[in-house]
Amino acid sequence: MRILLTAINAKYIHSNLAVYSLKAAAGELGSHVELAEFTINHRTEEILGEIYRRRPEVLLFSCYIWNIEQVKELVRECAQILPGVPIWLGGPEVSFCAGALLKEYPELTGILRGEGEESFRLLVESYVAGVLDWSRIPGAAFRLSGEICINAPGAPLDMSALPFPYEELGEFSHRIIYYESSRGCPFSCSYCLSSVEKQVRFRDLSLVFEELQYFLDARVQQVKFVDRTFNCNHGHALAIWTYLLEHDNGVTNFHFEIGADLLNEEELELMARMRPGLIQLEIGVQSVNPKTIGAIHRRMNLQRLKSNVERIHAMGNIHQHLDLIAGLPYEDYESFACSFDEVFDMKPEQLQLGFLKVLKGAPIHQETKTYGIVCRQKPPYEVLYTDWLSFSDILQLKAIEEMVEIYYNSHQFRHTLEKLLEEFPSPFRLFEALAAFYERKGEQGPHHSRLRRYEILLEFIREVHGEEEERYRELLTIDAYLRERLKSRPAFASDLRRFQPKLREILNQVGKQKHVEALSAWGEEPIYLIFDYEKRDPLTKDAFVSPWKEYGA
Repeated sequence: MRILLTAINAKYIHSNLAVYSLKAAAGELGSHVELAEFTINHRTEEILGEIYRRRPEVLLFSCYIWNIEQVKELVRECAQILPGVPIWLGGPEVSFCAGALLKEYPELTGILRGEGEESFRLLVESYVAGVLDWSRIPGAAFRLSGEICINAPGAPLDMSALPFPYEELGEFSHRIIYYESSRGCPFSCSYCLSSVEKQVRFRDLSLVFEELQYFLDARVQQVKFVDRTFNCNHGHALAIWTYLLEHDNGVTNFHFEIGADLLNEEELELMARMRPGLIQLEIGVQSVNPKTIGAIHRRMNLQRLKSNVERIHAMGNIHQHLDLIAGLPYEDYESFACSFDEVFDMKPEQLQLGFLKVLKGAPIHQETKTYGIVCRQKPPYEVLYTDWLSFSDILQLKAIEEMVEIYYNSHQFRHTLEKLLEEFPSPFRLFEALAAFYERKGEQGPHHSRLRRYEILLEFIREVHGEEEERYRELLTIDAYLRERLKSRPAFASDLRRFQPKLREILNQVGKQKHVEALSAWGEEPIYLIFDYEKRDPLTKDAFVSPWKEYGA
């Protein structure tokens, strides 16, 4: 029996934890299971061809908001080229609408809803044994005598009884490894599917340590924990962070989604001792509007969150990624601007402007009429407008999001932005003005090179603060050379011909593999900076920079 588990990931660097977990859960029957991973960038005909070449006897797809439309197309096409082959779906995107999908797609044999390991094991068992009785499979939806049957979900699985999903790591050398040490979330945020399951289950720490050591020994680049609120149990979180600190291999990075306001003193002190880059934290703020936070049933101590984020930032060794969501109840354009400014002032390494996705199964799906939330009818079900935010506002925030990604989250314009922020009443107004400039000049879109982004920013600076153009040219030049030793001098950089004798003298002293820059717009005497590319910041990857007279001191 050949059973093909198919995943279509958002990017090549991503992997699909679900299909690896399902195969491992099949135990000895896993020998009948093959995996096929693609990305949404693969053409449908490419995926179709590869599936056909695999000659599956049972075909399953792992379904999420980013791939469900492609999967639906594949279901219909696979039914034509592989007639008689049973097709099953599973995953969060089909768990809450199984009956409707079975009615719409007669090509489907069934859908596995909710937790999949035990259900998949029983499904494999039934096909291998040739006894196609699905009535005993927890959460399964299927047809019986022309009627759609939907089984009750099974009891929550024992996390410690689940097998480790990764047999060998060779294929993950350039990809992110996803790992879970817990399932469920104790909180009730209405936009999140995890709020459906309040019970949190933890994997035994002895198993977790053994599995983490496997990753450490293999020196993988990044392990991303998918635990919804990793530090909701202090003992569990502290034990894992302590293990990583004590067994750090100097290479592997571990990513955690946490509640920053839940961090205690012991955890913070432990973090302060970590190697730069050992862990990174994703922190959902979502909004600072108290009425919004109340409406989405979110529990958050904002002042404590801010204090802890600022304390971690001061440590200088941990990348922090802070999230906001536009389109939540009671959050209008100006309220969102306030949320943006307050989060920006926390100085995260990444600030993500997300847009509400009204997911099937999430409580907010039932509250759309209450709050006047209108969203796209197809995945990713993103908000179009609300009683507080117009579609025009959404478009404006999308444009601002692009500016934040280009000029803040890229870390390629840090020194320039620091000064430019002085010219605006708030960070939000700077990115709002940048977005308006891009639109006015017809520069929107991802088609620009990195150096062209510097040039556009200089054009913007000429409009808002042209009298200091020379200083900004030098800041842009510093930012450009921080990332790489450019082969040719950027067009926006100042003319250094009058400094050439001194520059050659300094290069002869420090080594020609470095870059030397002369700054002349900041005082009577020029300032000479050394860019050392062999010494880089472990978090930002910027070159080490030092004034010439202090270099090597």
